[in-house]
Amino acid sequence: MLIKRNRGWEIPEARVTPEHVFLNRRSFMAAGAGAMALAATRPARAEDDPSVSLYPAKLNPAYADPGRPVTGAEYTTTFNNYYEFGSSKRIADASKALPIRPWAIVIDGEVEKPTTIAIDDLFAQVTFEERIYRHRCVEAWSMVVPWTGFPLKRLVELAKPTSNAKYLRFETFNKPEVAPGQKDGFFTSYPWPYVEGVTMAEAMNDLPLMVTGAYGKPLPTSMGAPLRLHLPWKYGFKSIKGIVRVSFTAERPVSFWEQLGPQEYGFWANVNPEVPHPRWSQASEEVLGAGERVPTLLYNGYGAQVADLYKDLESEKLFM
Repeated sequence: MLIKRNRGWEIPEARVTPEHVFLNRRSFMAAGAGAMALAATRPARAEDDPSVSLYPAKLNPAYADPGRPVTGAEYTTTFNNYYEFGSSKRIADASKALPIRPWAIVIDGEVEKPTTIAIDDLFAQVTFEERIYRHRCVEAWSMVVPWTGFPLKRLVELAKPTSNAKYLRFETFNKPEVAPGQKDGFFTSYPWPYVEGVTMAEAMNDLPLMVTGAYGKPLPTSMGAPLRLHLPWKYGFKSIKGIVRVSFTAERPVSFWEQLGPQEYGFWANVNPEVPHPRWSQASEEVLGAGERVPTLLYNGYGAQVADLYKDLESEKLFM
């Protein structure tokens, strides 16, 4: 059954400049000049993202109805697993220390020509679209987000991999000077930088999205700005944030959590309500901000699009 609802995530009209600011134009111009001078001396952060003019992107009608209401941005932008910035889920403020410009993506490994591309040059070679996807965390909570980005398979096409490429290995930033989880306390023993991987077959599926924004605007740092991956049929830890390198390899990469706990976190991490985590059930999930618990769906409800990818892999641990 189709459920019609207002799209509460749509951007409101820009706020009018206050009258006293307009009338005091000289002070306003002086403040603006000072702000520009400051911007020239420091890396850009989320509040001055130069890609802002690219939003909002056109909604892809094939991914317009996730079957559940969109989760409010007040929840999704402030409740995040991002251990680079600490063990608490309330890392939104700490993550703002991450500079998002300059930012470059290294594309290497089994490709015709390894390269390093500035993030905005990459954006100029792709077409942004909006997709509303469900997101299921391995911790048994979930949300629905209107993501903006471009298909992962478009990045594969730009990279021009050789026939030796069987996997994509993603790597996040390593900046302990701004990411306290990478330098202080218990997490310093973790195998930074964060690494994840997918097969070429998964990468060429229609679902994977290289995410650049959410809720009709550039992605906040708490959600992985300026570039993250979203794999809606897998547990959320597979959707790596803050990507700086994409390597095409012949060998299966060992992901971050797979290194830390191979008995609990595997390479595939496909959602399955019938396969429990060693320490809790995966049969249901808490919907973020909704105050309700709902049954979990196989492949998070995206089985029609991805189940065929795993037909000949019955011997693999596909659901951990």
